[in-house]
Amino acid sequence: MTTDWRDEAAWYDVFNPWGTSDDFYLDLVMSADRVLDVGCGTGTLLRRARDEGHPGRLCGLDPDKGRLARAQELDRAQDIEWVLGDAASANWDREFDLAVMTGHAFQELAADDVVRASLAAVRAALDAGGRFIFETRHPAKRPWEDWDGMSFTATNPDDGGVVTVSYKVLGVDGDVVETTETMVGQWWDEPQVGDGTMRFLGPGRLAAFLDEAGLVIAEQYGDWARAPLTDDSEEIITVAAGKG
Repeated sequence: MTTDWRDEAAWYDVFNPWGTSDDFYLDLVMSADRVLDVGCGTGTLLRRARDEGHPGRLCGLDPDKGRLARAQELDRAQDIEWVLGDAASANWDREFDLAVMTGHAFQELAADDVVRASLAAVRAALDAGGRFIFETRHPAKRPWEDWDGMSFTATNPDDGGVVTVSYKVLGVDGDVVETTETMVGQWWDEPQVGDGTMRFLGPGRLAAFLDEAGLVIAEQYGDWARAPLTDDSEEIITVAAGKG
């Protein structure tokens, strides 16, 4: 398969290599029969699950056409469902045992109405006893303060071509942070600039949104080793289940 490195989606897995968070989610996916990956990106988690022998239903949902197309292209067996759409547009009725939202994708749900609609749709997609598991960065650590001016380089595996990625924080409004990501490399005549919006919900506000959607926090961790959540935790890893 020839990779077009002009396409941002081609860089997604290079920028997001497999790590401890993926191991955490993979264990959960392998123990569930029917799994919905909300904001699946290029589908790495679901493909790994299938490669490791997951026999059940795997479904990836993502609003980015390029990333979803790459997920479909990389799905060698063509036995994973790939659906174009965002969390709020999910339209399943009690069809999944597990829904996950990895890679801090939950933080891209910035407005209150979007958070509510997304959680309601995920709740509706879960069967009795189903769980929704996701993570957000802990606002107490104020991680955005380290992002402005941060940069890194990455190399594509085909020819060793290097891309430089840099970040700028445009502003902070309450718990919402506006950023830009800029990619520079030989594949583009001009820098490729993308805007980003991330919301940093604290544990209390997060619990309130889940409660409105008919979800209750079953467990919450502060890191991928399942340490207790504290104000010093960098992550808020939430395991939510339906009420009743």
